[in-house]
Amino acid sequence: MLPLPATPPERPISSLRNDPGTGDDLGLYWNFYHAVAAAQLQRWLPKRRARVLDVSGGRTMTAARAAAAGHTVVEVLAAAPGPGGGARRAAAPRPPGRPYRTGRERAGRAGTVHRVIGDPSSLGFLADACMDAVIAEDRMLSRHLAAETTVGELARVLRPGGRMLLSVDSLMLGMAILAEQNYWAHLSDVPRAEVVLVPWPDGTITRCFWSDQLRELLTEAGLEVEWIRPRTVLSPSTVEHVLTADEHALGRLVRTELTALVTDESVGIHLVASAIRSERR
Repeated sequence: MLPLPATPPERPISSLRNDPGTGDDLGLYWNFYHAVAAAQLQRWLPKRRARVLDVSGGRTMTAARAAAAGHTVVEVLAAAPGPGGGARRAAAPRPPGRPYRTGRERAGRAGTVHRVIGDPSSLGFLADACMDAVIAEDRMLSRHLAAETTVGELARVLRPGGRMLLSVDSLMLGMAILAEQNYWAHLSDVPRAEVVLVPWPDGTITRCFWSDQLRELLTEAGLEVEWIRPRTVLSPSTVEHVLTADEHALGRLVRTELTALVTDESVGIHLVASAIRSERR
């Protein structure tokens, strides 16, 4: 088994969850993590104005950042964002090139976000090949356990040559969570399992992937993988040590992360991938 990111012994591995609302635990690392995610997204986004579908779930700033970069974004939310949130339930299918619009639009100088309530695994309100790019961040495919169906639907609305950016829980993290809960019998089955569903201490379940499993998932949906890498190569303990010593080192750490040589795609708690819809689909 590959080494896990180092954490102080008093912290359970389940604290390594992409949930900034859990208090100060690993707060410095999550500041770094989200700065890296923002920089990776900025590098990945299309250089020209584009139609972007964001199915990350609304807990991140991905839609706002894509709009700030000049793109028209359709952000799909599983539920209304709250009183006055402005999202409406998706209704009738739309022809290509005309994304569904909602009552309230969050507009910046460069682009616009259109929010809808819908299911990423059933995007009937969007026509085939109507999107230039798809963002499925915040481990969305790990939370949608039938990932094959969801990826197939996302690939359907992506135009030939369009790109998808996504992140998932790694199987390394999944095995650590199983070990933490003393599921030793389950751990012994992991190498033979085609699908690994991991229960968390809070009762939720996520689907975890090796890089090869993620590559196969995307390829079977008609996508050509550009790259797969860990979200961060630098460990939480390394990041906390550096930022505790120098609170102004965040930018330098992010640049180091973005240029780090990745020798193993599956190292890390979360994997990030970029894929292109094949012209042959």
